[in-house]
Amino acid sequence: MVDLKQFAFPMLAFFVMYPLAIAASEDLLFINYHIHVTNDLPSDLPPGVPSLHLHCKSKDEDLGEKVMLKHEDYTWDAKINLFRTTLFFCYAWWEGKQQYFEAFKATRDEHRCRIYHNSCLWSVREDGIYFSKDSLTWYNEYQW
Repeated sequence: MVDLKQFAFPMLAFFVMYPLAIAASEDLLFINYHIHVTNDLPSDLPPGVPSLHLHCKSKDEDLGEKVMLKHEDYTWDAKINLFRTTLFFCYAWWEGKQQYFEAFKATRDEHRCRIYHNSCLWSVREDGIYFSKDSLTWYNEYQW
């Protein structure tokens, strides 16, 4: 009969050490990612009147609600944790439309956001929330 301790310890060690080895091999734990959310919504409001409401947070950090003017950029930084579970999500609302989106998800963004100065670029537009990894090509990832 197999001793459970002999089997369990190597398996536990593997599941603890593997994410660390992957992250360390690519220096993922040391990269400071920059998340940008820009208000590119059309606005018939007078200048200086905000048109977009945005509330972003992670499991551990609430960035608070931001009321954004047209073309305003909201930026914060994030680092990937040891187990690559870092997640920042936002809730956006504008003129009766609302949408939840994941602004930074480690397993999805650790490579695609490194292309353009370690930045995840988001643009909130009339038909949805767009992502770009290079500031040239934009993809509508979340429709209103």
